[in-house]
Amino acid sequence: MKAARRHTWTLFAAALSTLLAAAPAQAVVSAGSTPTALHSETDGEADRQAISREIERFRSSSISISQAMAIAEARHAGATTADVSFDGGSGVPVYRVKTLHNDRIWRHTINASTGELVGGEAALPLAELDHDDRSNLAALGAIRHRLADAVRVAERAAAGKAISGGLVRERGRLNFAIVVISGDDLKEVILEPPGARAK
Repeated sequence: MKAARRHTWTLFAAALSTLLAAAPAQAVVSAGSTPTALHSETDGEADRQAISREIERFRSSSISISQAMAIAEARHAGATTADVSFDGGSGVPVYRVKTLHNDRIWRHTINASTGELVGGEAALPLAELDHDDRSNLAALGAIRHRLADAVRVAERAAAGKAISGGLVRERGRLNFAIVVISGDDLKEVILEPPGARAK
């Protein structure tokens, strides 16, 4: 992967509203470094090669991250995606999707080539999660924007395709963190949904 200097851009609501009518309030795009979600503590040549292979498998997949989220959400009417990531590390490339529905986190594995559910689904009651995770998921249920909205905005802001996304809380603020492949770079896009500060 090309080594690039890290650049940070902040796009405010006026710019993002032209991208998507229901856009989150702001986006911060970081480019040129490996996002935390794909970063290893031993950042050597083997790690860079593994990331390159993962990206190539992602690019050759027929199903997009948005389609994988829609497939998982359709399993339970009213479900919303809390976390999604591409896994091309071994065997068949898949998306790992976690949805929130009826006080449970549902874990789905979606084949990235066919869109079929792999191995059934598993549910975990919210009561079994730690306080921070329950708080983040409660905030997710209370805001009107969804991870699917954040993925669309991030892909346009970073000019690429999302490979993972989820919730992060930084300095008391709940954000969507989306990793986007843009050219040969990985960019991390942080989006703060309107109303998330008060949650």
